[in-house]
Amino acid sequence: MAAEMRLEAVWGLPALSLLSERPDASQEGLLLGPWEEGGLGPGAGTWDFPSPFPSPVRGLVCGAAPWQNLPTLASAALCFAVSRSLLLTCLVPAALLGLRYYYSRKVIRAYLECALHTDMADIEQYYMKPPGSCFWVAVLDGNVVGIVAARAHEEDNTVELLRMSVDSRFRGKGIAKALGRKVLEFAVVHNYSAVVLGTTAVKVAAHKLYESLGFRHMGASDHYVLPGMTLSLAERLFFQVRYHRYRLQLREE
Repeated sequence: MAAEMRLEAVWGLPALSLLSERPDASQEGLLLGPWEEGGLGPGAGTWDFPSPFPSPVRGLVCGAAPWQNLPTLASAALCFAVSRSLLLTCLVPAALLGLRYYYSRKVIRAYLECALHTDMADIEQYYMKPPGSCFWVAVLDGNVVGIVAARAHEEDNTVELLRMSVDSRFRGKGIAKALGRKVLEFAVVHNYSAVVLGTTAVKVAAHKLYESLGFRHMGASDHYVLPGMTLSLAERLFFQVRYHRYRLQLREE
């Protein structure tokens, strides 16, 4: 019986079904299949899609380059040197961290809103119709637990891994690796020379996952501009995210 689900929640995806029910070898009962649009009735629950960026709180320190935390530390030292007040010394950095939290949240929400009005608003047009691209969902025990996409880049014969995410309640079950392998299999079948991806992930586990799949870290940038950013001075001062690039070479051109 074909698995029929409806993916709604943060990304607000339309109804979908799984075209195949082949259990993944790495996870018993895990079904991976291409997304398909269609009026298929109500689904079994909601999809809690996590942000592709660090949470504003975790990103205040972990997501920033070391030099990006220096102004906060310097302001505390300067405040104490001038005022000799422990209260004021604590209040000034707290205010700066508050501003970073506000603008981090603002930028991330703007990014998600932008995504909801572009590729995630029309998966069929962005991922299913273009040759060499695809979008998959993962279903485990009747729950939609993960998504991943592949988008072709004909100019250099590569395919980009995008939108990979696993419901936080189902992490640690090998689902992310199964989704990643699905994209790699797709790339081999379609004769791409390499698979590339970009990520703002802070957690070490995410980077270890990419490396376990065979990806090589190609560099990082602290000046990545997210879709939806206004590039205002305040955003530049109080929002930082590190963008990492990975590449898996499948064959030489």
